[in-house]
Amino acid sequence: MATRAQPRQLYPAGSAGAEALATGGAASAEGPGRSGPLQDETLGVASVPSQWRGVQGIRRETKSCQTASIATAEAAAQTWKHVDAEVQTEAPVPVGVLPASQYDGPRLAAFLRRVEAMVIRELNKNWQSHAFDGFEVNWTEQQPTVTCLHTLGYPPAQGQGLHVTSVSWNTTGSVVACAYGRLDDGDWSTLKSFVCAWNLDRRGLNPQQPSAVVEVPSAVMCLAFHPTQPSHVAGGLYSGEVLVWDMSHPEDPLLWRTGLTDDTHTDPVYQVVWLPEPRHSHRFQVLSVATDGKVLLWQGVGAGQLQLTDGFALVVQQLPRNTKLRKPPRGETEVGATAVAFSSFDPSLFVLGTEGGFPLKCSLAAEEAALTRRPSSVPLRAPAQLIFSPHGGPIYSVSCSPFHRNLFLSAGTDGHIHLYSMLQAQPLASLQLSHKYLFAVRWSPVRPLVFAAASGEGDVQLFDLQKSSQKPTVSIKQTQNESPVYCLEFNHQQTQLLAAGDAEGTVKVWQLSTEFTEQGPRETEDLEQLAAEVAT
Repeated sequence: MATRAQPRQLYPAGSAGAEALATGGAASAEGPGRSGPLQDETLGVASVPSQWRGVQGIRRETKSCQTASIATAEAAAQTWKHVDAEVQTEAPVPVGVLPASQYDGPRLAAFLRRVEAMVIRELNKNWQSHAFDGFEVNWTEQQPTVTCLHTLGYPPAQGQGLHVTSVSWNTTGSVVACAYGRLDDGDWSTLKSFVCAWNLDRRGLNPQQPSAVVEVPSAVMCLAFHPTQPSHVAGGLYSGEVLVWDMSHPEDPLLWRTGLTDDTHTDPVYQVVWLPEPRHSHRFQVLSVATDGKVLLWQGVGAGQLQLTDGFALVVQQLPRNTKLRKPPRGETEVGATAVAFSSFDPSLFVLGTEGGFPLKCSLAAEEAALTRRPSSVPLRAPAQLIFSPHGGPIYSVSCSPFHRNLFLSAGTDGHIHLYSMLQAQPLASLQLSHKYLFAVRWSPVRPLVFAAASGEGDVQLFDLQKSSQKPTVSIKQTQNESPVYCLEFNHQQTQLLAAGDAEGTVKVWQLSTEFTEQGPRETEDLEQLAAEVAT
């Protein structure tokens, strides 16, 4: 059976509504069309205006942003250049040519036949003449004197009274280094010393402030720059050690050292030399000579160590007997070495200067074992092949000629320079340069007949044997109080420079005049003639 939903009556609010609710269950059952408390009524529309929209309308804002007006500019540039040039030579003037009919051919031929014999005779005389031998046109300006370019020193070393014991130029020729030590009497084994270097090409050079300074716990007796590494330098100490430094790292310069072992020299090291390895010419060893009678070869290995690779010992009993020598003191068997120089023509040939005053011709290829009882990690050999006539005292310096395989110089405490040939024991010439010691001698690298010597009277003397074989060509005053000049070296790159160190702790760099740097046309022939006269 279908049912129909009755419309629900609405009761007004208030107490009347409440009563209706209380009785409404029965009243509603009366159905539609019946009178009752609930009636339909149509009322007016009630509206509530929105306040939110009004508030939002009030807050509405309109904003805008405009940048300043953009500035614009226009510029234009225009250059204009016009050059006209004209060159006009004068019209050539035709050279008049005599017609062939004006030449007298027969007379000209007769004249030439008549003078032919005389002209040929004079040409032959000129060809055989020696009137202009040695003449060479020199268009460069001659420098009249030798000048001092730099006076270098390190005040802390000079304040200790240290001497410049050695100087050396690096492979570029721009850096000069010096060793500070002592060469006079006294125990300098514990004296702190220095190695200093100056770069002469550096802008703003301060002669009293070296480019690099290395402090050394013992007096440094000798220095030698590496032949190819511009910053590597080897040094020999009074204590007998050999060290190698890298001057480009002054905060930690030490590369290698020998240390104090059974292989180390027991006497001061007076000279060190870099030598190429026999099988590896690009690698170098350090050779050291000392007054303990040993000549040692060192090779740098890992961990900063110089390792002994070869060695020689000078023993009295094994010296050649070609020259009569003074009998050594009883019990003395070693011959102290004070200087060394290698031949420029034979890499195995070298000359040693000794405390006994006699030079020794030696060879790296010697095979005879040395009769020495001193301990060594490698077998030592006897290198001496020939003894030369001695000086009157110990030899301080030797130098082999770079232009002749047989000639070398030696300088000693007797104040003499001896010129020797490798082919005979007697000296070629003997020159007395000083009444005091001579500490150094060096051949010029560019003039075959020029050499320099350092004297104990404070002079640097330059000899040109082409001009005089008895007296120096120039004598340079290095020190004003006649303090000794202990060392000197030519610059092999900038050949006009010569460095010399003295007992005042000063290194002076001298610029040589052109007469000491320009080789004459017959100079090599004169040197050959000098050597040939000795050999006969």
